[in-house]
Amino acid sequence: MNSVSTLAAPREAPLQFHPREALRAEAAMEPDPVATGPVTKETQIIAIYGKGGIGKSFTLANLSYMMAQQGKKVLLIGCDPKSDTTSLLFGGKACPTIIETSSKKKLAGEAVAIGDVCFKRDGVFAMELGGPEVGRGCGGRGIIHGFETLEKLGFHDWGFDYVLLDFLGDVVCGGFGLPIARDMCQKVIVVGSNDLQSLYVANNVCSAVEYFRKLGGNVGVAGMVINKDDGTGQAQAFAQNAGIPVLASIPAHDDIRRKSAAYDIIGKPGGTWGPLFEELARNVAEAPPRRPRPQTQDELLGLFSADSVGRDVVLEPATSFDMCGRQDAVRPSLEVVYDES
Repeated sequence: MNSVSTLAAPREAPLQFHPREALRAEAAMEPDPVATGPVTKETQIIAIYGKGGIGKSFTLANLSYMMAQQGKKVLLIGCDPKSDTTSLLFGGKACPTIIETSSKKKLAGEAVAIGDVCFKRDGVFAMELGGPEVGRGCGGRGIIHGFETLEKLGFHDWGFDYVLLDFLGDVVCGGFGLPIARDMCQKVIVVGSNDLQSLYVANNVCSAVEYFRKLGGNVGVAGMVINKDDGTGQAQAFAQNAGIPVLASIPAHDDIRRKSAAYDIIGKPGGTWGPLFEELARNVAEAPPRRPRPQTQDELLGLFSADSVGRDVVLEPATSFDMCGRQDAVRPSLEVVYDES
């Protein structure tokens, strides 16, 4: 009896993609353009970044106060371990931070309540995430823990018109980049001045926004606030080159400096500086998120005169003699280099 063997029809071999080619193809894909229409979410969540000491907390304390006087429901969240945002709002008095409060409550076996960490003044609601003491923990991890606590307290159900987040811009760890990386805010505002270091930080924030845009993020830069503006124009030129508007220019005025040092709120309707913060509040509310154009280091340096930033300095390579006081013989490398097949 003859047996007949039946052969299965040959399968088509699946297409093989080299991992490197797949990555290149993905990197070449253009991201969706940043939305330029009005923000449609009920609550606008806005993250403010800038160099330490540039005046973010001063700007935000007065901005939030003005917004509240205009009838808006505003929540101000300080995300700086110095806790200076709420200190400015509350006349120098620092409120308990979420991190320290949650630690104490945990030891006592109790849950954190909203009234333990959120306080208000003249219509502005405010809280501080806090951070560890120097050398005793990661500030970025503190930020992450703070937001986890906020979510447990019902953050996404709170009915605010604006939530303003005060972040350091010159700390580059992941926790401080959380709102951009995870689309936790709709737009970013940078605070800078007419000095290279603050513009370097502002440019880094623009670079972070652009980086996460390429990964599919949706956050954009709404604009720049120029603080301590002395009229020299470098910050204005940076904003123009980066493709972002200037939302307000706060002058380098002695009255502002003195009142800020005394924890006075100057963003009050009818006050000397009231119109400035009224305009800022309006611009912050209306400015759409934009896709910025981060600048190169040479482009940043080009905003300043050569003698101000050392642009004409030539880098001279060091030699072995400089380092050891002797001239060592050059020895051939034992490294084996393989040609790509």
